[in-house]
Amino acid sequence: MNGQLEAKLRPAYEWLPAVTSLAVAGVLALKPGYFLVDTPMGACVIGGLVLHGVLRAQQALDNGRYRRILTQPRSYAISAEDIPVDNKRLFLGRGFRWDRRHTQRLWEARQPKNEHLVGPPWWLRLLSPGKSHTPVAEAIGGDPRIHGVEPEEVDIWMDLAERVGHTLVLGTTRVGKTRLAEILITQDIRRGEVVIVFDPKGDLDLQRRIEVEAQRAGRAGDLYVFHLGHPERSARYNPVGSFSRVTEVATRIAGQLPSEGQSAAFRQFVWRYVNVMTRALVALSRKPDYAQISRYASNIEPLLIDYYEHWLDREPEAAGWRESIDRRPIDRRNLDKGLQSRGERAVALVQYARERSLFDPIAQALATTLSYEKSYFDKLVASLLPLMEKLSTGAIAELLSPSDDPKDERPVFDWASVIAGRGIVYVGLDALSDYEVAGAVGNAMFADLTSVAGGMYKHGTGRGLPGEGPLRRIALHADEFNELIGDEFIPLLNKAGGAGFQVTAYTQTWSDVEARIGSRPKAGQIAGNFNSLIMLRVKEIATAELLTDQLPAAHVTNMVTSSSVSDTNDPREFTDFSSRNDDGIVTETVPLVAPADLVQLPKGQAFALLHGGHLHKIRIPLPDAARDSAMRLREKASGMAGRTGQIEPRVRPVSESTTDEGRGLHGI
Repeated sequence: MNGQLEAKLRPAYEWLPAVTSLAVAGVLALKPGYFLVDTPMGACVIGGLVLHGVLRAQQALDNGRYRRILTQPRSYAISAEDIPVDNKRLFLGRGFRWDRRHTQRLWEARQPKNEHLVGPPWWLRLLSPGKSHTPVAEAIGGDPRIHGVEPEEVDIWMDLAERVGHTLVLGTTRVGKTRLAEILITQDIRRGEVVIVFDPKGDLDLQRRIEVEAQRAGRAGDLYVFHLGHPERSARYNPVGSFSRVTEVATRIAGQLPSEGQSAAFRQFVWRYVNVMTRALVALSRKPDYAQISRYASNIEPLLIDYYEHWLDREPEAAGWRESIDRRPIDRRNLDKGLQSRGERAVALVQYARERSLFDPIAQALATTLSYEKSYFDKLVASLLPLMEKLSTGAIAELLSPSDDPKDERPVFDWASVIAGRGIVYVGLDALSDYEVAGAVGNAMFADLTSVAGGMYKHGTGRGLPGEGPLRRIALHADEFNELIGDEFIPLLNKAGGAGFQVTAYTQTWSDVEARIGSRPKAGQIAGNFNSLIMLRVKEIATAELLTDQLPAAHVTNMVTSSSVSDTNDPREFTDFSSRNDDGIVTETVPLVAPADLVQLPKGQAFALLHGGHLHKIRIPLPDAARDSAMRLREKASGMAGRTGQIEPRVRPVSESTTDEGRGLHGI
């Protein structure tokens, strides 16, 4: 059969020859006279029988172990201190490389004729009548045979060089996505990389893990915690305060507005309107932020007045403009329709500049904006105002439009400084409370990161300054990234790999991404930019096919027994009948991994497509918080904070008292 059939799933027939050989060897050793052999010959025979018995017993034990592992999954939890860290590889878990042999074994294990061989052992059925699973199997669910087809496991690693091709992690709820994120983030922090974590739902365990690992790695002073759910204790961030070109501000804001159908024209008008405001603010040496843009979006007159006064004060041909405007009467009947409803000061400044043919591109753009009839203008910017309301209302405004108040001790960060300082940022968007604001802030941050990546492409990490270091790896983890994804995310995947960005995105189904994007081709464009794919249990066949459609088919073989009988009534023939028995091998084509296999994966297990199409089956190690004293301390502190109505207090890291930096956690 040339090794086509392993015959691993069968009763342990080796026990009979093993016991027989060892028993005969024992009798021969005790009573050699019964066999009429001399001592040298007897010793050789005994040695041969013992060797044969041991070999057969080992084969029987291997057979039993294989059948036991098929139905009795093993738990896998490690302490945080035991998570391996390597400067060239990323640890994913334990498992094996999946090939045709494992497809063959899984196919055999699911055959009805083998059900009695893959069920629970007889002793478990006696102890627990009516119970078909072990406690571990009940806890993790799924089909344990998928991983049990390979008894020998090794550590599975991913080359760090592959991470710039980005990684997509798919899995339904409560199957281990966030715990996998903890494992990967822990390694990134200890490796000293820039780490940025987006967490739309605000998983408290994930936040604790990041804080604990930052302290454990001696990087507590590099950690910023930005949390929309706790603005009073969060770090602050201005999504539009840093840019290479002034037009980027308008692109980031208008990019979050609808762009289909008639909305495209309104979006373009909003882009121009925001760009005019931004150019004026920059010319006035004011850093743009959402609060100012929201203020001037509903009434641009104060900004026009400030800019015109700033411009005319520096215009040589406008000497004495203040006295001239103060004496100027306003005849509204001769004004453009748009200016008739505007304030006297703004109208006087615009008229003064026109009469003297004074020109400034920003002033001209502001005047053109003011010339629109107000009710018509309000319709044009109607889509901008709700977005600005989301980003500049209540305590959120203080986070996204940080002031220079010296009494406000909450730190302010920007992506360029975080990357330059090898920082760690946790972004909790509190999407469960307000998904609209969470999505808007997340998109703004992605757009800002894309801009930073573009600057690093052009100038490097140090923006062209002397003494800049090598390109730094930026590990960007986006949990539930379907809540965040927008048009801003596509260029981040397409082009940011060359700037050192390593995106790891986590989501439940690919349909969530398509629904968020609103376009199947765009969703396919995003999927094509993830070179590595890790898929845990999923409940949607279309999501499972995202992996299985990339795999080749496999050929499984089966032993087929056939019997035939023929007889004859010819009196001249010596034989009255003949029979024939054949054993043949039949080949059948099946998927290497079927979508149904991904639907039946146990918790904490996944298929990983790595390194250009190499398929691995892995078990993800779950961090054991019970053996992590630092995690228990954070949990206790959180519990005390919950009883007092406060959020988790700052815990002074051990490294803070032993390092020269002496810095603590930024933010919460």
